[in-house]
Amino acid sequence: MISYATVGVKDLNKSVQFYSELFAGLGAKVLIKMDRIVFLGTSNKAPMLALCVPYNKAEPHPGNGNMLSFTAASKGQVDELYHKAIALGASCDGPPGQRIPDVFYGAYFKDPDGNKMCFCVFG
Repeated sequence: MISYATVGVKDLNKSVQFYSELFAGLGAKVLIKMDRIVFLGTSNKAPMLALCVPYNKAEPHPGNGNMLSFTAASKGQVDELYHKAIALGASCDGPPGQRIPDVFYGAYFKDPDGNKMCFCVFG
């Protein structure tokens, strides 16, 4: 159902480097690159992440309550991706852990632009 989700960034090249390194192990890469927007993913027929300098050229502002969540293959992969994000310059917004017993395991971080992200496993 989701084609792509966009997050606003200040420095497109820095953000592309951050997310390219973070998602490389999941097979994601830059699929489309234009002047102010870059789409990353595994295919343009699967959900993608778009990194974008705002059209109005104003500062991007992460919204309160807005978040993107990415599926991981296992709790171990949640941990691995979370720690990789932190090593690449993200900040912790909730360390890896079981949030709902036997239902949801997740880890939360904010990217260098302050966008809240999550890696998770259901079940």
